[in-house]
Order: sequence, then C-alpha cells, then structure tokens
Amino acid sequence: MSYDLMVFAVEAAPKDRAAFLEWYEVQAEWAEGHSYDNPEVSTPALKAWFLEMIRSYPAMNGPFSSEEFPEDDATVTDYSVGREVIYAAFAWSKAEVAYDAVVAVAAKHGVGFFNASSEGAEVWLPDGKGGLQLAHAG
Repeated sequence: MSYDLMVFAVEAAPKDRAAFLEWYEVQAEWAEGHSYDNPEVSTPALKAWFLEMIRSYPAMNGPFSSEEFPEDDATVTDYSVGREVIYAAFAWSKAEVAYDAVVAVAAKHGVGFFNASSEGAEVWLPDGKGGLQLAHAG
C-alpha cells in the first residue's frame, strides 16, 4: 500500500466536486494508449512539476528512473504520468514530507493537487499568488 497524491492540469479538470471525482476515476483507468512513465505526454506545467519532484523523489520506472537509488529506498516513487494528471505513489514513511513537497511544487508550477489518500479527498487549485486553495468543497 502506498501514499497516493495526484497533480492535474487545472484547465482539464471539472470545477464541480462530483464531476471532478468522476473525472478522476476515468483518469485512474490509465487508458490513454501510451506509456505512463514519461512526462513528454503531459502538459508543460505537469512536466515541469515532474522534473522538479524527481530531484527529491526519484522515479521508480521509465526514462527518468535512476539506478543510483536502490528500489527499496523510501524516496523512490512510482509515478503514473498521463496527459492531464500525474499520480505519485509514495512510501508511507514519506507521507508527511511528500505531501508538503507535492503541494509546494504544485503551487510553484500552477497545477492542481488531489489528495487521493485522504478520507476527505481534498482538491486544491492554484490561487494565482504562488499558493493553493481548497476547491470543490461540498
């Protein structure tokens, strides 16, 4: 089991909470017809998020994985990279620091954030001031 967080292209995601959760379920089917380990398929902002994140949380698979880090290193992260979303599965031992890193880097690159591992399924959107704000409430 992993600690799962997702970032997404704000322009692609529905603004209504119920519609967002349905959209998320479709995204998580991973049916886009490409490899899910290369950020070249993503939006420029998602790709920039990915390239920054892998500096601290190296990719487990794909062209950006590194043999420098053993697979049992707790920072090694399993990324599933789609056109409009990137799903990151972190080790539970890294949950708190990974959450902080994902939120900070998402705000920096202007992408949305979805806490797939939380009971409340929080969705955050860029606030236009370099931060994120809770969205899709209700």
